[in-house]
Amino acid sequence: MSGPWWVAVTALVAASAVASLPYWLPDAVVALRVRIFAWVNGEEGVPVPGGLVGTDAFKRVYSHPAADGRSRGAALSDLFWYWLAPGPEVHQEHLEPGPRYEEVARSTREILTGLDRASWAALVSRRAGPLLDALPGDRTSFVRLRDLMMPLWAEVYYELVFAEPCPAAARELIVANADDVVSALKCTRLRHMGRRDRLTRYLAQRIAEGAAPDALPASLTAREQGYYLQGTFFNTAVVQMSEAMAHLLLAIAAHPEVQLRLRADPDDAAYLDRVIDEVMRLYPLFGVAHRITSADIAVDGATIPTGSVLLFNYAEYQHAGLADGDRFDPDRWLEVSARDINFLPYGVSANRPCPARGIAPIGMRVAAREVLRRFVLSSSAVHSRSLPSRGPCLLAPVGSGAPSARPGAASGPGAARLALLRLRDRWEGLGRSIVQLVLGSYMVWDARRRRLCQEYFASQEQEART
Repeated sequence: MSGPWWVAVTALVAASAVASLPYWLPDAVVALRVRIFAWVNGEEGVPVPGGLVGTDAFKRVYSHPAADGRSRGAALSDLFWYWLAPGPEVHQEHLEPGPRYEEVARSTREILTGLDRASWAALVSRRAGPLLDALPGDRTSFVRLRDLMMPLWAEVYYELVFAEPCPAAARELIVANADDVVSALKCTRLRHMGRRDRLTRYLAQRIAEGAAPDALPASLTAREQGYYLQGTFFNTAVVQMSEAMAHLLLAIAAHPEVQLRLRADPDDAAYLDRVIDEVMRLYPLFGVAHRITSADIAVDGATIPTGSVLLFNYAEYQHAGLADGDRFDPDRWLEVSARDINFLPYGVSANRPCPARGIAPIGMRVAAREVLRRFVLSSSAVHSRSLPSRGPCLLAPVGSGAPSARPGAASGPGAARLALLRLRDRWEGLGRSIVQLVLGSYMVWDARRRRLCQEYFASQEQEART
């Protein structure tokens, strides 16, 4: 059959198929990536929650004294060590239980408590102001929220560690390092070890100059102390706070009614805290955390054997147990507390809780207020837990009357820009999913080939024998 009408129909079908790609192909590619990761990296682990450990036992198993292994004995650790290099062997999250971990954890607590809460809030506010004021004040700007926030936390943690303002050159080194680590973790870019090594050398120089805090772990070599600072503060702390703020601001941007309420009463700390809690519930910073059991764990009539790798799925746990667990609703916290639902934003005290749990919410609260005081946020981008898009958002200076900031705004330049942002985000997601498939598969293979974790512990055993 031929003719102009058939050509037109064929073209229409082809165009429709192409236009639909961003709405289904990324999920298919992600599923394929998961299967490839399992094939290359090997099947390993006990999913929690899962068939052996239900949701109701999640916290009990997570808190169990035998769920204390961090890296040794899990092939999966090779991948995390690969992503976190250099210095994963002294990274606080991956140190095995024992004297070295206790010393490192004590140093982290001492540095984090070097400022009281009021001084911490003042530091975040003082550093946020100039960075935000550098943005255009006369027009709407397109930003990636994670990129916007990363220089702020680079400056904040530098000043916390070194007790002096962060030089511009140091901020660039910290941001380059943190961005490289998190981009590799999300498989959107291969590791760039040169960026990481430049920060390593800078920190070694600062330690040699005597500028580092007295609380540094004394048993570590100077090189290990540099790795400790790099991994704990200028990798994990900067990345996690930047990610948390990107999630918070993107949720505010996508829910105009929430943003209007925050603006109506900027001093309502209770409501902002509920917004933060709801963001941390819906978008936990950790996807899956693995632990290795040092003894058998009995749970609900079954036994998890010694040496098992427990895979704690935070997102699945925190969404479970609620009829509307996927819905963003800050006011749910008026009726429930953290004890009533599945909520572990900072871990549990029995199993290495986040050392910054006392100051992180304060920092988020202050930074959010500084942003809202200056800008109206709007976004139509997809908001996922992993946030590989880095949080696309439109920032309009307060007072510009941006229509996209009002609930129900469906016309005008603001709505048009949101429609374009949505379209751009969908197509970027399509290309990015393919990049993640290719780069992620390579990095999983490369990590298994290098065996950083397994080789380290093998060398430690060899030294002990000799």
